[in-house]
Amino acid sequence: MSNHKTAFIMKNLIVLFACILSFQFLSAQEAAVYYSISANVPNVQQEGGKVIFSLYDKDTFMKKPITSLVVNIENKTASATFTEVPAGTYAILVLHDKNENNQMDFADNGMPKESYGVSNNKMNFGPPTFNDAKFEVSDKDLELEIKF
Repeated sequence: MSNHKTAFIMKNLIVLFACILSFQFLSAQEAAVYYSISANVPNVQQEGGKVIFSLYDKDTFMKKPITSLVVNIENKTASATFTEVPAGTYAILVLHDKNENNQMDFADNGMPKESYGVSNNKMNFGPPTFNDAKFEVSDKDLELEIKF
Protein backbone atom coordinates (compact mmCIF):
# COMPACT_ATOMS: atom_id res chain seq x y z
CA MET A 1 0.00 0.00 0.00
CA SER A 2 1.34 3.41 -0.88
CA ASN A 3 2.15 6.07 1.69
CA HIS A 4 -0.51 8.28 0.14
CA LYS A 5 -3.27 5.67 0.68
CA THR A 6 -2.07 4.94 4.21
CA ALA A 7 -2.07 8.64 5.06
CA PHE A 8 -5.58 8.99 3.56
CA ILE A 9 -6.90 6.06 5.61
CA MET A 10 -5.25 7.33 8.81
CA LYS A 11 -6.68 10.80 8.25
CA ASN A 12 -10.18 9.39 7.77
CA LEU A 13 -9.84 7.19 10.86
CA ILE A 14 -8.76 10.18 12.94
CA VAL A 15 -11.72 12.23 11.67
CA LEU A 16 -14.10 9.33 12.37
CA PHE A 17 -12.66 8.87 15.88
CA ALA A 18 -13.00 12.61 16.58
CA CYS A 19 -16.63 12.56 15.42
CA ILE A 20 -17.43 9.60 17.67
CA LEU A 21 -15.83 11.33 20.67
CA SER A 22 -17.70 14.56 19.92
CA PHE A 23 -21.00 12.71 19.68
CA GLN A 24 -20.38 10.92 23.00
CA PHE A 25 -19.44 14.22 24.66
CA LEU A 26 -22.58 15.94 23.36
CA SER A 27 -24.74 12.99 24.42
CA ALA A 28 -23.26 13.12 27.92
CA GLN A 29 -24.02 16.84 28.16
CA GLU A 30 -27.61 16.30 27.05
CA ALA A 31 -28.00 13.52 29.63
CA ALA A 32 -27.25 15.88 32.53
CA VAL A 33 -30.49 16.43 34.44
CA TYR A 34 -31.16 19.41 36.67
CA TYR A 35 -33.98 20.25 39.03
CA SER A 36 -35.40 23.30 40.75
CA ILE A 37 -35.99 23.82 44.45
CA SER A 38 -38.63 26.36 45.40
CA ALA A 39 -38.61 27.51 49.02
CA ASN A 40 -41.26 29.64 50.68
CA VAL A 41 -41.22 31.34 54.09
CA PRO A 42 -44.85 32.14 54.97
CA ASN A 43 -44.30 33.78 58.35
CA VAL A 44 -41.83 36.66 58.06
CA GLN A 45 -42.64 38.82 61.08
CA GLN A 46 -41.62 42.21 59.67
CA GLU A 47 -41.63 43.75 56.21
CA GLY A 48 -38.25 45.51 56.52
CA GLY A 49 -34.99 44.12 55.21
CA LYS A 50 -34.43 41.21 52.86
CA VAL A 51 -34.58 37.43 53.15
CA ILE A 52 -31.51 35.42 52.15
CA PHE A 53 -32.00 31.83 50.98
CA SER A 54 -28.75 29.82 50.93
CA LEU A 55 -28.28 26.37 49.41
CA TYR A 56 -25.65 24.05 50.90
CA ASP A 57 -24.35 20.53 50.56
CA LYS A 58 -22.67 18.58 53.36
CA ASP A 59 -19.20 19.99 52.62
CA THR A 60 -20.30 23.63 52.50
CA PHE A 61 -22.92 23.66 55.28
CA MET A 62 -22.62 26.70 57.58
CA LYS A 63 -19.56 27.82 55.59
CA LYS A 64 -19.84 29.22 52.08
CA PRO A 65 -23.13 28.37 50.32
CA ILE A 66 -23.25 26.80 46.89
CA THR A 67 -25.50 29.70 45.95
CA SER A 68 -27.67 32.30 47.67
CA LEU A 69 -30.72 34.26 46.60
CA VAL A 70 -31.72 37.57 48.19
CA VAL A 71 -35.42 38.40 47.93
CA ASN A 72 -37.86 41.06 49.00
CA ILE A 73 -40.60 40.43 51.54
CA GLU A 74 -44.16 40.75 50.26
CA ASN A 75 -47.15 40.42 52.60
CA LYS A 76 -44.92 38.80 55.27
CA THR A 77 -43.91 36.09 52.78
CA ALA A 78 -40.63 35.43 50.99
CA SER A 79 -40.04 32.93 48.19
CA ALA A 80 -37.03 31.87 46.13
CA THR A 81 -36.30 29.22 43.51
CA PHE A 82 -32.92 27.60 42.98
CA THR A 83 -32.59 26.38 39.39
CA GLU A 84 -30.26 23.98 37.61
CA VAL A 85 -29.63 21.94 40.76
CA PRO A 86 -28.14 18.50 40.07
CA ALA A 87 -29.38 15.46 41.98
CA GLY A 88 -27.83 15.25 45.46
CA THR A 89 -28.31 15.92 49.14
CA TYR A 90 -28.79 19.55 50.17
CA ALA A 91 -29.93 21.84 52.96
CA ILE A 92 -31.32 25.37 52.88
CA LEU A 93 -30.73 28.06 55.50
CA VAL A 94 -32.92 31.16 55.41
CA LEU A 95 -32.17 34.44 57.19
CA HIS A 96 -34.32 37.54 57.62
CA ASP A 97 -31.56 40.12 57.21
CA LYS A 98 -33.42 43.03 58.81
CA ASN A 99 -30.58 45.53 58.49
CA GLU A 100 -29.34 44.21 55.12
CA ASN A 101 -25.74 43.68 56.21
CA ASN A 102 -25.65 40.19 54.61
CA GLN A 103 -24.99 38.34 57.85
CA MET A 104 -26.77 37.10 60.93
CA ASP A 105 -26.53 39.49 63.87
CA PHE A 106 -26.19 38.20 67.43
CA ALA A 107 -26.96 39.66 70.85
CA ASP A 108 -24.23 39.85 73.49
CA ASN A 109 -25.41 36.52 74.93
CA GLY A 110 -24.91 34.78 71.56
CA MET A 111 -28.59 34.53 70.64
CA PRO A 112 -29.57 35.51 67.07
CA LYS A 113 -31.14 38.95 66.72
CA GLU A 114 -32.68 38.06 63.35
CA SER A 115 -35.14 35.33 62.43
CA TYR A 116 -33.88 32.27 60.60
CA GLY A 117 -35.09 28.86 59.49
CA VAL A 118 -33.79 25.65 57.96
CA SER A 119 -35.17 23.08 55.56
CA ASN A 120 -37.19 20.40 57.41
CA ASN A 121 -38.07 23.08 60.03
CA LYS A 122 -36.19 21.27 62.79
CA MET A 123 -35.01 23.88 65.26
CA ASN A 124 -32.79 22.92 68.17
CA PHE A 125 -31.01 24.87 70.84
CA GLY A 126 -27.74 25.76 69.22
CA PRO A 127 -26.82 26.00 65.56
CA PRO A 128 -28.63 23.88 62.97
CA THR A 129 -27.03 20.66 61.74
CA PHE A 130 -26.80 19.36 58.21
CA ASN A 131 -28.39 16.05 59.22
CA ASP A 132 -31.47 17.83 60.59
CA ALA A 133 -31.83 20.08 57.54
CA LYS A 134 -30.87 17.75 54.68
CA PHE A 135 -33.18 16.64 51.89
CA GLU A 136 -32.73 14.70 48.66
CA VAL A 137 -33.03 16.01 45.14
CA SER A 138 -33.33 12.93 42.97
CA ASP A 139 -36.03 12.75 40.36
CA LYS A 140 -38.28 15.82 40.46
CA ASP A 141 -38.48 19.52 41.27
CA LEU A 142 -39.14 20.28 44.95
CA GLU A 143 -41.27 22.78 46.82
CA LEU A 144 -40.37 23.43 50.46
CA GLU A 145 -41.95 25.51 53.19
CA ILE A 146 -39.51 26.88 55.73
CA LYS A 147 -40.74 28.57 58.89
CA PHE A 148 -39.01 31.08 61.11
